Amino acid sequence: MSKLDTLLAIPSLDRTSQQQMQAAVDGKAKPPRALGRIEELAVQLALIQNKPLPAVRRPQLLVFAGDHGLTSSGVAAFPSAVTVSMVDTLLAGRASANAFARVVGAQVSVIDAGVAADLSDRQGLIHAKIAMGTQDASEHPAMDMDQAVSALLVGASIATQAIANGADLICLGEMGIGNSSAAALIIHRLSPAPLQSCVGPGAGHSPEGLAHKHKVLAKVAARTEATDPLDVLAQFGGYEIAMMAGALLACAKARVAVVIDGVICSAAALVALRLAPQAREYCIFAHASVEPGHKIIMDALQAKPLLDLDMRVGEGTGALLAIPLLQAACALLSDVADLKDVLEASA
Repeated sequence: MSKLDTLLAIPSLDRTSQQQMQAAVDGKAKPPRALGRIEELAVQLALIQNKPLPAVRRPQLLVFAGDHGLTSSGVAAFPSAVTVSMVDTLLAGRASANAFARVVGAQVSVIDAGVAADLSDRQGLIHAKIAMGTQDASEHPAMDMDQAVSALLVGASIATQAIANGADLICLGEMGIGNSSAAALIIHRLSPAPLQSCVGPGAGHSPEGLAHKHKVLAKVAARTEATDPLDVLAQFGGYEIAMMAGALLACAKARVAVVIDGVICSAAALVALRLAPQAREYCIFAHASVEPGHKIIMDALQAKPLLDLDMRVGEGTGALLAIPLLQAACALLSDVADLKDVLEASA
């Protein structure tokens, strides 16, 4: 069995204790189902961790950074050099993700998955570069198959190491100029959905810029009829997207909940879950991105994000903001009195 086959061999969530977990939630001192989706999260986390009292004490955000050759076709509002600047900002602790992580008590790791620059001198960066950015997907596959598989496996190993170091919740995030184009193409093929419905402004486009983006992506899509998830990843994806997909799969294999950020991260999740559908049970979708492709993914995966804050910055910001909800779900099981005890005390 290959390393990829081993990664994809994820057992379905053991639901033998689900009725017991649900009864514990139902028995708390509150009206039935009055805490809505928090109750659903409590049961999900209890099943994932296989504990009657799940906990989220050491959340960790993994931010994967990569560049895209397709940006040379003018699909992005900013040049690829901004990816380097944002990696430096993340390492300096000054990005939105860093600020939110401090608020919720999460550790942040930044990974060079495929930034188109030499970052070997950056302290604190996890150096995992597959290549100096992907190829221009309008002319060639973004990655060859070996690179795509390598990126999946490297992402899995990074998540596995974070879990071995004590992380009990993994949040996924990304940084990469041009990655909304890669995500749109992935969504188009793996949802599937019309390409025009999957394309959004990304980091910001004028109407003219967005029209050009549509034109370029139509050319890219016409280059190949790929629909196999691994082939789609290689044809259109990015190293950061591939590594996030691998990290998701590794979390599911380790029975650790994984929190999915916005449209780019969700496109990575779409790849991962088309490869291993059983990993879906370990996923928590954090927020509803305003990028149009995000709703298409949520519909395709029958997922409902926890938050709707009109966000689209990426970096894992939305995933971080979901952490207090998960901690509240754990507290429901650990800290809330049982209704029978309240009724006995009042008798």
